[in-house]
Amino acid sequence: MIGFAKRNLKVFFKDKSAVFFSLLSVFIIIGLYAFFLGDTLVKNFPAIPDARFLVDSWIAAGLLAVTSVTATLGAFGIMIEDRSKNITKDFYSSPVKRSTFAAGYVFSAFLVGVIMSILALILVEYYIVINGGSILSGMQFLKVVALILLSTFSNNAMIFLLVSFFKSTNAFGTASTIIGTLIGFLTGIYVPIGGLPEAAQYVIKFFPPSDSALLFRQVMMESAMKKSFQDVPSGVSNDFREMLGVTFRLKNFTVTPLFSIAVLLGTAAVFYALAVLVISRKKH
Repeated sequence: MIGFAKRNLKVFFKDKSAVFFSLLSVFIIIGLYAFFLGDTLVKNFPAIPDARFLVDSWIAAGLLAVTSVTATLGAFGIMIEDRSKNITKDFYSSPVKRSTFAAGYVFSAFLVGVIMSILALILVEYYIVINGGSILSGMQFLKVVALILLSTFSNNAMIFLLVSFFKSTNAFGTASTIIGTLIGFLTGIYVPIGGLPEAAQYVIKFFPPSDSALLFRQVMMESAMKKSFQDVPSGVSNDFREMLGVTFRLKNFTVTPLFSIAVLLGTAAVFYALAVLVISRKKH
């Protein structure tokens, strides 16, 4: 499995276009934020001190949540390409079990998601610092890395199930485009969740990657929130947290970090099991 995963990593990073398109939605979000969303959001909070640091941290958290989805999706393109070119038939004719090859695809996609997410973390931290913000503390950095591992593990399972239905690169490319376009909306990045209709808010809150975004925000915005709201009534702070999706409320229930972690782990278990079931019933 390890050797096959290494092969997949080499194939992925050798294809510069695959790497680029796996991060295309991230580049779109950065572009929208740099030319439109950033200044608009900052202007919406004129009374909040250090609003730029706060908003930068918010968008950085969202980018990490998105990267763990799109990078993983791009990495699974290798599996689809192998299928479309019938390369998998050569693999399956070997004495190695099919489950080993499937595990190799999954593991390599997971590694790609982690690598690209950590790279994105370094870049967004650099951006925050040059704009006057503070770098994450050692403990916060470790928490973010742990969340990257958890988020990528969960998103990897969902993408694995999705790609198990595809055999052609055209169909996969169409699905990748749709996901890359919608992921920013479904995780509450393009428009703050508090500014959406209630029905749309529930869609976002029940979309598993949104729990990743929620956890990333709670860690990455911690310092900025303390700095900006130290002299502000708690009610104002709570409203702001709900507006930007730093806190999720479902009726009278406030989503806790442990609940979000349980959702991500449960999502991973369910989708991995479904993906294995789908693949086991395929003849090729």
